[in-house]
Amino acid sequence: MEPDESAAQRRSQDPVLIKRAKIAKWTLLANRVGYLFVALSIALFIIAFAVGFNATMATLVIIAFVIGFALLAPSIILGWAVQAANREDRENGY
Repeated sequence: MEPDESAAQRRSQDPVLIKRAKIAKWTLLANRVGYLFVALSIALFIIAFAVGFNATMATLVIIAFVIGFALLAPSIILGWAVQAANREDRENGY
């Protein structure tokens, strides 16, 4: 890197920071979709409770719940990892 290049330009070209930003974007999307599936499972449960449970409704509730938490578990952990890495970079003056 040239000496006159600003720190902002170096940060914008850093492959680690670029990858971290992509991971943050995908974890945000996975969080939103995951919570949407959890909300869907709750809504399906309430509908099934009001109308009457049957095997189809129970299956739909379980599938929506499993999909939601399958998306949420890794996305929450990766989101925390990205936040911790950003915090460490700030503390170390990068």
